[in-house]
Amino acid sequence: MTGLTRDASALPPLALYVHVPWCVRKCPYCDFNSHGVGRAAELPEAEYLAALLDDLDADLPLAAGRRLGSIFIGGGTPSLMSAGFYERFLDGLVRRLPLAEDIEITLEANPGTLERGRFAGYRRAGINRLSLGVQSFQPTQLAALGRIHSGEDAVAAIEEARAAGFDNLNLDLMHGLPEQTPELALDDLERALALAPEHLSWYQLTLEPNTEFHSRPPALPEEEMLWDIQDLGHERLEAAGFVRYEISAYARPGRRSRHNLNYWCFGDYLGIGAGSHGKLSGFDESGRLRIERRWKARQPEAYLRRRHDPRGFVAGHIEVGDDELPLEFAMNALRLVEGVAMRDWPAHTARPLAVLERRLETARNKGLLVEDAQRLQASPQGLLFLNELLALVSESGAE
Repeated sequence: MTGLTRDASALPPLALYVHVPWCVRKCPYCDFNSHGVGRAAELPEAEYLAALLDDLDADLPLAAGRRLGSIFIGGGTPSLMSAGFYERFLDGLVRRLPLAEDIEITLEANPGTLERGRFAGYRRAGINRLSLGVQSFQPTQLAALGRIHSGEDAVAAIEEARAAGFDNLNLDLMHGLPEQTPELALDDLERALALAPEHLSWYQLTLEPNTEFHSRPPALPEEEMLWDIQDLGHERLEAAGFVRYEISAYARPGRRSRHNLNYWCFGDYLGIGAGSHGKLSGFDESGRLRIERRWKARQPEAYLRRRHDPRGFVAGHIEVGDDELPLEFAMNALRLVEGVAMRDWPAHTARPLAVLERRLETARNKGLLVEDAQRLQASPQGLLFLNELLALVSESGAE
């Protein structure tokens, strides 16, 4: 991206995503860029650390002087890497980019990949939020999902995280699992609530392309049972004091994920690591909004080789066209329960909202949008049928 403003105040907030591509075993539902290496593998920590920092160096001009508001380290299974790896990475990061004083730094971890004492090292390194991939506490469902931990392992990991000083904890839980009944789904929620997390990501299993589950689908609960699970789960989480602020995200007051909010509010983010994606905004000389999406070499070995390749780490990039901006923005903002202020639409899409007025009226008549002159906000029905709502508010629907 060239010819972009370097006035940080005119650009969206900036976050950083770091991808660690290795895991012990690829789960049959997972469509992320993850590569199973087994339990005994020695990962190339030193080489990967050097590559990440070189990757970041190449992307620094895109930060345009902005402070990082959040960092999310995802995977794969980032908890396969040592605490020393993250200490060295964060030391290198602070020498390259300014960080917000209250920056949120999240590490994804799987209960089955942790050695005792590792959480304390992560906390000392500067990580202040953990996201634990529990998915279920039930042995039958964990086996069906190909998970390598037990419900007891998950409880032990959470207890160790608390002992290490983590006071901001997310638990990932899935529902709509093979052989899952509403009773089992609610039991998972009860067990999670008993552990008092600050945040819960509670989402339905979907069969994604290029996964084992897509090619060999398991038997999943019937649709009516899925609706029952969702309704009962929403009610239980609300009764427990969790606020639903995104389709599948629930938080205690003041504990919403800043990093994910940055995505959903159409903020910018640098992406470093194998297969990572980034989104960067700017303005050309005429003042026209430009948004670029870029992604890095996907295979870990190929990514590491890019350190010595004149092409660098970027495997591809595209500029989001003017006609695509409304859908790009809506796909994120309308996931938020509170939606987006009407006044924000033109700033993010370079299009007046008036061009969509007939389609918005159709969405309201279908019960997919809330009747509010100040906000563009999905109704509870709209959150359930988000794809239909997006088709209405995207540029392809403009008249």
